[in-house]
Amino acid sequence: MKKSKSFKISGSIIWLSSLFLGVIVSLPSLIQHQYNLYEVIANSIITFIFSLFVWYFNIYTLPVYTSKEIARGFAIYPLVRNLLVGVAVMFLLSYIQQQILTHINFGPVMLMFEVRGVLINLTFYMFIHLLYQTYQSQQVSIELERSKMDNLAAQFELLRQQVNPHFLFNTLNTLKYMVESGDENSVDFILKLSDFYRFTLENRKLDLIRMSEELKILQAYIYLLKARFEQGFEVHLQVSDKHKASAVPPFTLQLLVENCIKHNIVAPNKTLQVSIYSEGDYIVITNNVQPKMTPETSTGLGLENINERYQQLLGKSIEILPDYKTFTVKLPVIDEDSNH
Repeated sequence: MKKSKSFKISGSIIWLSSLFLGVIVSLPSLIQHQYNLYEVIANSIITFIFSLFVWYFNIYTLPVYTSKEIARGFAIYPLVRNLLVGVAVMFLLSYIQQQILTHINFGPVMLMFEVRGVLINLTFYMFIHLLYQTYQSQQVSIELERSKMDNLAAQFELLRQQVNPHFLFNTLNTLKYMVESGDENSVDFILKLSDFYRFTLENRKLDLIRMSEELKILQAYIYLLKARFEQGFEVHLQVSDKHKASAVPPFTLQLLVENCIKHNIVAPNKTLQVSIYSEGDYIVITNNVQPKMTPETSTGLGLENINERYQQLLGKSIEILPDYKTFTVKLPVIDEDSNH
């Protein structure tokens, strides 16, 4: 598994931590007040250089990690290899120090440096590996979330593009009847039908539109339904001007009104009353419950999809409040200041 080019560790962290280690190793000698200044400086410089080397070598060798090793969470071969390379580099640094400061007993000093080098190497290796593991997990989570959002967007795209075939069939039948009977509203009906599909084409690719635009879509849709159901269907709109400036996923209200018709009797003697109004930070859609004798098959995906869409856009859920008299859905207001 190759390391992603976007995986980085801040250079300031690398250099400051290496400098910190270089200073720390000199403190015991400085505290004793009996020390050789050149030895202390050489000790600090060697530790600083070795720490820098370990940082960059471990980062550079990250691409050789296999996906199997990453999945296990611990890679033996890279660790052993890095330790052996570190031992060799520390030996070389100790030897260079011996050539400069010839009075130092090479054996004990080299052993002390090697132990220190192994500890630094182990610490940095585990730390970098942990960061890399965390990064890989985050990437997987991001990809899963992106896939989930893409899937949800695709579902919502299908949902908002979908005009119930029965609605289209019934609308054309209504238009046919109006034309044949010489209804003077035929032209208005055709214009509203045209407006509805024009709105559909213009807004179907958008994630959000203004509530005022959504209400235009809804009013064209309601006009077509009223022509079909006449006195059997009533819609009352009381959305505040403030909420008209808010945002909403396209066709949300149309889908909710369609849901009302799908599950309830609509007849002149049993009028379906739908109310859409502002209430606090919500747009409320409610209807009287008068279930059909033969209910249509429902998957519940419409409401579920709208709810998931609001969770993705706003981090809030819609509220669904059913009872035996009314069915209510409350949509959280998405204002202009919301972080989408």
